[in-house]
Amino acid sequence: MTPKNAETFQSGPSGTSVSTGERRREELADFLRMRRASLKPEDVGLPNGGRRRTPGLRREEVAQLAGVGSTWYTWLEQGRDVRASLDVLEALSRAMRLTPAERTHLILLGRGEEAPACKPPAERISPTIRRLIENLGPAPAFVLGRRWDYLAWNRAACALFGDFARIPRAARNHLWLTFMDPARRELCPDWERVARLAVAKFRADSASHIGDPSFEELIQALRQSSLEFCRAWKRHEVARTGEGRRELVHPVEGTLVFEHAVFNPTEAPEQRLILYSPVPEQDTPAKLARLLERAPEPMALTVAP
Repeated sequence: MTPKNAETFQSGPSGTSVSTGERRREELADFLRMRRASLKPEDVGLPNGGRRRTPGLRREEVAQLAGVGSTWYTWLEQGRDVRASLDVLEALSRAMRLTPAERTHLILLGRGEEAPACKPPAERISPTIRRLIENLGPAPAFVLGRRWDYLAWNRAACALFGDFARIPRAARNHLWLTFMDPARRELCPDWERVARLAVAKFRADSASHIGDPSFEELIQALRQSSLEFCRAWKRHEVARTGEGRRELVHPVEGTLVFEHAVFNPTEAPEQRLILYSPVPEQDTPAKLARLLERAPEPMALTVAP
């Protein structure tokens, strides 16, 4: 039996023993050389600088882009017996604009281990979208991120649903509040249908993020906290977001009726701008105006910290 981390040996072309570590270093060196040769300076934001003796980037350019020493990178391309850290390999992956599959291959060759899941970049709201929802006046609007965290909202949304800034950041999530906030449940006279549909939509979205720790954490927390979520999750239903009609029962103003629509910003397609437009039924515009008159100023800026 071979120990888990022990190197194995096999016969080389001339009958000499070649370790698996050496083979991986050779493969890594060849992979780095080929990827470097396939890149043009303009692909990575560098000036072209005219004709080059060899195609692709220079070694020192790759090292500079990755923030590593030129000598260290050269050793990797030469198949030297050095072991790059995960941080160095991640930096090289970004510098060379590797695809997810190429990144996984690079780390497997450089470390002899499976690559950890990619950590998604922090989500940001564009200033244009922020100003848009702030200037919608009496129309409640908010933006959800890829995991349905509330990223931005306007004063009308706070008047209708409560001040989002007063909710702890860890709980400031649309799916979590749907199941865990009693006030949200009381707002929806058809809560069971709305909640089941929300789980089906979230399930469709989460398929693109299988293995993402943040998604797994949210799902596990809901499974442990809500029997209703568990039942809905086990159905494995999927649905897509779209336009709709929503009746809400406010504890002060009673029934309000809205048409709602969902928009995906081109620059951030995983984000959702959700707009509630009041309709004349049930005197909704007047009721919403009264809510806005009584609503205190939001505790914080309309953009999530």
